[in-house]
Amino acid sequence: MTENAEVAALLYEFADLLEAQGVEYKPRAYRDAADSVREAPRGALEDPEALDDVGEAIGGKIEEYLETGSIEELEELREEIPVDIEALTRVEGVGPKTAGKLYRELDVRDLDDLEEAAEAGRIRKVKGFGAKTEENILDGLEFARRSHDRMLLGDAAPLSEEVLQRVRDAEGVERAEVAGSLRRRKETIGDIDVVLVSSDRDATTAEVAEYAEDVMQKGESKASYHLEDCQLDLNMVDEDEWGSALVYFTGSMAHNVALRQRAIDQDKKLNEYGVWRDDTRLASETEEEVYRELDMEYVPPELREDRGEVEAAADGELPELVEHGDVRGDLHLHVDRTDGSATIDGLVEKAMELGYSYLAVTEHSEALGVVGGLSDSELRELAADVEEADESSELRLFTGVEANILKDGSIDVGESVLEELEVVVASIHSNLGMEEDEATERLVSAVEHPEVDVIGHPSGRLLNSREGYPYDLDRVLEACIDYGVALELNANPHRLDVDDREVRRCVEAGVPVAVNTDAHAEMEMEYVGYGVSTARRGWAEASDILNSWSVEELEEWLGC
Repeated sequence: MTENAEVAALLYEFADLLEAQGVEYKPRAYRDAADSVREAPRGALEDPEALDDVGEAIGGKIEEYLETGSIEELEELREEIPVDIEALTRVEGVGPKTAGKLYRELDVRDLDDLEEAAEAGRIRKVKGFGAKTEENILDGLEFARRSHDRMLLGDAAPLSEEVLQRVRDAEGVERAEVAGSLRRRKETIGDIDVVLVSSDRDATTAEVAEYAEDVMQKGESKASYHLEDCQLDLNMVDEDEWGSALVYFTGSMAHNVALRQRAIDQDKKLNEYGVWRDDTRLASETEEEVYRELDMEYVPPELREDRGEVEAAADGELPELVEHGDVRGDLHLHVDRTDGSATIDGLVEKAMELGYSYLAVTEHSEALGVVGGLSDSELRELAADVEEADESSELRLFTGVEANILKDGSIDVGESVLEELEVVVASIHSNLGMEEDEATERLVSAVEHPEVDVIGHPSGRLLNSREGYPYDLDRVLEACIDYGVALELNANPHRLDVDDREVRRCVEAGVPVAVNTDAHAEMEMEYVGYGVSTARRGWAEASDILNSWSVEELEEWLGC
């Protein structure tokens, strides 16, 4: 875990424990500070108060931790509420307040206690709970336990960058690269795989062991370590095996099996050491050589899942995948009028840094009262401010809203306001415990609304935290085609919703995908990279991505 991630985790825990005590306002401040710390560049904690949302009080606690290894007030909170707050809140329906109440009423401290209390029927007897809540908790326990085994891509990617740099700096290392599911950019990661070439493998593995928690395995060609948050596997190869090893250690098992079968069909053999015919090695030094020797196009890492990419590469029909640089704007952004910390000017500055041509300010609407959603009149005021900023900006600034899809499928913003706004993202934020038919009808009703442009985070899932509600994607896609609506690929690494398989179905159906970050702070606009990776896994080209279109193309599509 990086120092930033470590400190951010403590601040999130601080927020949760305060909320579990029933403290108001302060938890929000700690979460905002945690977001800033997590996304800050390496070395930024030397002056924590220089970060957004980190004031003197929280900055002092960060300095206290860096100097002493603990935070006295946090330790006191842990004694007052001795619960595994991170584990308990992974159960759908159990937030910090619920965890605090269950501790006070039933002495529930961890997942085992929670399961025991639910199975004994004790939770339903607590005021404010009931049989249905108890049943939902039982249903969510398995997911909560299972999800803990894998890291989010958004946590694993920055950690892997630090790990990879340490490996590259280790004695003897000549080259090193991340492989495995992380290189394929899966939404959750089991461990970090690194392929490396070293002139002194013993020295390399010994140096890596110095910052690992323990050594699990050490051999001539592989070493495995426990890091604080995951397992690190070093796969050591010779220089002339680099390409074939990277193919082998990057591809899923199914992809590798398909490649080996293709080699067999050509009277060849494929393994991590190269492509062979009898005892003659035909290719191994680069990945491109390996695929070429198998009469295939080079397969980008994100596609190596055995979902038809082997056949497509053999036929020369792989898509020209969308690139990060193809994205020209972000159509789902929040500011400080509700639960965000960003300003309009801050979003514009960040968009310029990212090389964008446009952005849309889509603040929450009124029905999402928990974040102070804006009334119709407040949405108009925000739109006027966006229009004013647009007049002096090099970017095209679109007015907009993230409207709520209510239980009956209607939209919680007045029709006249919706007609005035240029980008309407419609999302479900409430009544999430739906059956498939109900969820599908709700989404389809929103798609059919004449002013809706994009359906935001369609399944409502939160990775490793909340499973999304089921819905019939085919029916939703049919409606999107009929009414000219896009589906969002929410690039926040806690969501990545729609997922990669659903992106591919959008591509095949001809429904545009909007890779939006749903950013609530300027730095969160950088989440776009996770969205692009997911879009690539879904075989998307630039033309499939709504916000890769030009300003003129987008304006025509939006009708503004």
